[in-house]
Amino acid sequence: MTRINLVLLLALLVSGLYLVRVAYDARRLFAELDRARSLHSQLEIDRQRLSAEMQSQATPLRVEKLARDRLHMRAATVAVTHYVTYPKSAAATASESAQ
Repeated sequence: MTRINLVLLLALLVSGLYLVRVAYDARRLFAELDRARSLHSQLEIDRQRLSAEMQSQATPLRVEKLARDRLHMRAATVAVTHYVTYPKSAAATASESAQ
């Protein structure tokens, strides 16, 4: 009878320790899941903010202003347009090579 009691007591202790271990792992995994969800929410907010920022940076007026200010570009006018003309012999050669 005492052997059965000792075996049952040992089984009870092992199952109790296993239950504590499983509960600890469940709490740890839940905390990790909560951190991952929080990080996901933060990254989604950042993605939306950056998407809105990218759209505001790519407006045509802003691009034109940056081109004028930083790159010193200007609109093409007749006064600054250079036309390239080919001599007649070069034009005939270019049309023959295109065919």
